[in-house]
Amino acid sequence: METAQATVTRSRYQARPGRAALVATDLAVLAGPATGIVELPTRLFWSAPDRRFDLSDEDSLHWLYEIVLREASRPEDLTTYLNGEILTAIWPAIWVPAGVRQAWEDRHPQLREAARRRPHLGHSAA
Repeated sequence: METAQATVTRSRYQARPGRAALVATDLAVLAGPATGIVELPTRLFWSAPDRRFDLSDEDSLHWLYEIVLREASRPEDLTTYLNGEILTAIWPAIWVPAGVRQAWEDRHPQLREAARRRPHLGHSAA
């Protein structure tokens, strides 16, 4: 997917050992669903038989975003499952590895600012 390739960059920060964090170059390209049920592919979420997430449930929504931000290995993982407006709104409340948080906040200072305005226990230390 040519468009997706141009909208995501590999960070120097790691999502986990051996995997660079993927970061959207513009939050507007994150056009994933804002409502409904989302089912993740096994390559993103393999630890439970039910890979569906209800976006109307806050815990389920946060869990989906945390998984995708941590496990994304392809640009379309971000552009298909994440929504830029939702990401900005829930950023202070989600827990992601420090490398993921640093990569996204370096690229999108508005996320860092949102976290400063509304710190949350789920916020990882950078």
